[in-house]
Amino acid sequence: MSQENTSANCLNIITTSIEDGAFQKKGHSARILSPEEVERLAKDQVLVCEFKQLKLEKEAQKNWDLFYKRNSTNFFKDRHWTTREFQELKACREFADQKLTILEAGCGVGNCLFPLLEEDLNIFAYACDFSPRAVEYVKKNALYSTERCKVFQCDLTKDDLLENIPADSVDVVTLIFVLSAIHPDKMHLVLKNIYKVLKPGKCVLFRDYGVYDHAMLRFKSGSKLGENFYVRQDGTRSYFFTEEFLSQLFKAEGYEQVVNEYVQRETVNRKEDLCVPRVFLQGKFQKPFSKS
Repeated sequence: MSQENTSANCLNIITTSIEDGAFQKKGHSARILSPEEVERLAKDQVLVCEFKQLKLEKEAQKNWDLFYKRNSTNFFKDRHWTTREFQELKACREFADQKLTILEAGCGVGNCLFPLLEEDLNIFAYACDFSPRAVEYVKKNALYSTERCKVFQCDLTKDDLLENIPADSVDVVTLIFVLSAIHPDKMHLVLKNIYKVLKPGKCVLFRDYGVYDHAMLRFKSGSKLGENFYVRQDGTRSYFFTEEFLSQLFKAEGYEQVVNEYVQRETVNRKEDLCVPRVFLQGKFQKPFSKS
């Protein structure tokens, strides 16, 4: 696609901005580590044993359910930045008041879903999550209405989305801080599942943790599951993406890359005189009009 070729010709272009009090830059270069950070990562090579890794995979749903039991709806902030960051939610309309059908894959407790429904009255949303408890929290939200959205529990790696959503019916899929919680060997199953319900010519909007994010560097020894893959103390897991890995992942399932770039933010805590480097990967991947 021409848009992808344009990105390829601009690999060294970095855009910078100040947003929400944080310095931000976008581009195709990964964050440069300090010598101390390089040394720390080099020392952390011991992987969690296979038995525990299999146990974490088997108990993944239970661990996320317990996470929501502990934190209720209070852990994540509502994501009002979504339409600002992903103009596709507005730009994909053929006319101003066109009704859009979206799928929020991995909706959690609705921190992205409900701000979107409030901001745009011409959206109907399908929303699903791995955790039955999270789905119940969404249904109990005062803003939840079956006229505006349909929410259901779903393991995106094995439950067929076609059981709840018609084929080729969704205008936009949001995949925001979801894929990182899934084992890298199963991520392609999620993209394959989503592909079936996305309209030809429409897009998946992706945002997730990037390699060398502050959260990745904070993991203690004994937390590493694999390359760029870690387990938290509560048993939930997190993968940190490189631009190359994400590109290959989507292209292997038939998507065309439109945008794929690092978003680096430096949040300054003036009170403690700390600079926290956050790294995310943001992308837009299109289902072609005809699969080659």
